[in-house]
Amino acid sequence: MSLPRHQPPIFEGIPPLETGDRLTRDEFERRYEAMPHIKKAELIEGVVYVPSPARFRRHGSPHSNTLGWLSYYKAHTPGVETAGNGSVRLDQDTEVQPDGCLFIAPAHGGQARISDDDYIELSPELMAEVAASSVSYDLGVKLEAYRRNGVREYVVWRVLNQAIDWFVLREQDFVPLQPDKRGILKSLVFPGLWLDPSAMISGELRRVLDVLNEGLATPEHAAFVARLQAAGPR
Repeated sequence: MSLPRHQPPIFEGIPPLETGDRLTRDEFERRYEAMPHIKKAELIEGVVYVPSPARFRRHGSPHSNTLGWLSYYKAHTPGVETAGNGSVRLDQDTEVQPDGCLFIAPAHGGQARISDDDYIELSPELMAEVAASSVSYDLGVKLEAYRRNGVREYVVWRVLNQAIDWFVLREQDFVPLQPDKRGILKSLVFPGLWLDPSAMISGELRRVLDVLNEGLATPEHAAFVARLQAAGPR
């Protein structure tokens, strides 16, 4: 016996959000807020993107593990914030909903802001996305929007390709972050944010956290926490 399909509510006078629509950010938000059945939609360079439903192995599980890694770093680094699947107003033409972001809290000198209506605005220092493959728009128009708006680091987990790309912004261009001799990727913006990409891809979370703990135990991380506290409210 098949279950009846849920019919999304109809809001009279408000057109639905559809991939390819060209909208202002205000109109995008008006339609999005009126359609709670849509769980993820993004406006990139004035064009709407509504992704397909997320699958477990291709998105849900990698997404959860990525947020766990970022949240663990936040728990040990007072003065930083993280968010998952929350809308970010990058500029007037771009409002994204990244799988994860990590940013220095505004009160501690970060480049992002929290608006009066509770949106992240401007550019978090680090964005993270889970993409199906290298042909995803996460590595196309979204990468360009992040670069143009000054996102300083961008992590993309290409699940089908079994690869993790970590880009850093240098001279207004994204370049790949190079791993150390052990294959560990180390953030240039967030000291101590270390990642073993092979362990993350294979689901070895204990190994992921062991490597992250190594980074958190470094003098560089301790100095970063001290700088954040010194920059914070008195």
